[in-house]
Amino acid sequence: MVILMRELKKLRMGYSEANFEETECGEVKEKPYFNKMRLKYMSMVKAEKLKSLILARIRVARLKLWVTRALTMLLLWAIAMQLKSLGEAVSSARTPKSTFSYPLPPERVYENNGYLMVSSNGGLNQMRSGICDMVTIARFLNVTLIVPELDNTSFWNDYSQFADIFDVEYFIASLRDEVKILKELPPAQKKKVAESVFSMPPISWSNMTYYYNVILPRIQTHEVVHFQKTDARLANNRIPDEVQKLRCRVNYEALRFAPPIQALAEKIVRILREKGPFLVLHLRYEMDMIAFSGCNEGCNEQEIDELTKMRYAYPWWKEKVIDSEKKRLAGLCPLTPEETALTLQALGIDRNIQVYIAAGDIYGGERRLATLRAAYPNLVKKETLLPPSDLDPFRNHSNQMAALDYYVAVESDIFVPTNGGNMAKVVEGHRRYLGFKETILLERKAIVDLVDLYRAGSLSWEEFSSEMKEAHADRMGKPAKRLVIPGKPKEEDYFYTNPEECLTPVDEPHQVSDDQKQNVEAEAEP
Repeated sequence: MVILMRELKKLRMGYSEANFEETECGEVKEKPYFNKMRLKYMSMVKAEKLKSLILARIRVARLKLWVTRALTMLLLWAIAMQLKSLGEAVSSARTPKSTFSYPLPPERVYENNGYLMVSSNGGLNQMRSGICDMVTIARFLNVTLIVPELDNTSFWNDYSQFADIFDVEYFIASLRDEVKILKELPPAQKKKVAESVFSMPPISWSNMTYYYNVILPRIQTHEVVHFQKTDARLANNRIPDEVQKLRCRVNYEALRFAPPIQALAEKIVRILREKGPFLVLHLRYEMDMIAFSGCNEGCNEQEIDELTKMRYAYPWWKEKVIDSEKKRLAGLCPLTPEETALTLQALGIDRNIQVYIAAGDIYGGERRLATLRAAYPNLVKKETLLPPSDLDPFRNHSNQMAALDYYVAVESDIFVPTNGGNMAKVVEGHRRYLGFKETILLERKAIVDLVDLYRAGSLSWEEFSSEMKEAHADRMGKPAKRLVIPGKPKEEDYFYTNPEECLTPVDEPHQVSDDQKQNVEAEAEP
């Protein structure tokens, strides 16, 4: 362009009369040299115009291409959103969806110290309590919790996962004002965990100081920490009230059952309510319970042999030789169906009340249930209340079946457990939280003594009934202080049995009888 301007300047300066010449005929003509220069100039101008035109068209074409691409991406995004909405609509039509009865709380914003993965262990109610503790620990360590894995290796061989039993969407959303919970690790952390992960079982019955001083630094160092066990990893007592109250909130509000379980459990309760009040009897008399406890009261020789073989068949069960009678007299055996029938009658339970058995198959079947059925003819189970098709989706999943019984037990008018297992403890605490609903806590040692005296003819029915009522006067699930035994957490009252920090304050100290102390010490694991 510079050369062109120079040439143009030269042409303008030199283009004068000297640029013309006269021919022989007297005509004035432009000299050939200047004629060529003018043509060259005109050609260069046209070339530049053509070049500018081409560049302009290229720019326009590029702009059109980018606009087309942007519009295409916008269109694809809109289509994807429409398909997603359609998919959600179809899915909601096929399966029950989580529902929130109140607006979700605002999300708590905090500096994340890392990620906590947990593998729950034990049966349904043992895992339930452990999950509550893990949520609470994650909240006060300011870490992100990954939805817990459930135990698939226990005796019951149930392969259900969290979302099969609990409403995972509600669980995450309802606790968002306390702690962030994810269904899985983010991609970067997932890749890291695939290579190696720091796993450990936290120390049982630990207080929050242990988690602040030991666990938090490990999470900050490794970014992701995996807890291999969750049962009884947080102490019952000497825990700040705000920690205890969050344990309650998780257990009694955030841990709802999955919609299919919830719907069927509500159906069972509805069927029972239509016929009047009902009592839930947690009759722990399944084959595994009798075999592992070594309690064979009322069993024949063939059954005793069968139970003994089962106990020896499992290497992890350390106690093999068990004195059944000695254990029974100490009040450490689950009550038999026959003992239970006498106890309920002596306590004055109306024979016409519906008695819902919350348990698996009773060992000995109808032969062992005959006395109980004679005393309480309205004896029912979920299997007798529902058509088989209703229970088919849950049959091979013991934890899901246990979840149905848990819900019915919490909703019942009266709850009576015949053994102090995890379900009995957790349901008792849940019913306290709901307003101290009637729960009869059977004093097994006193019952065995009274039953034996009555059967031997040493007590009349009136005396037997009077003694039984007196033994249980303060065992109806009423407000009480939690029993605290410093240095012996296994022997004191379980937090989830009596979460008093979350209940109406109780001023009276908890009176513990000598028999109760003996029972507690005998039941405690070595």
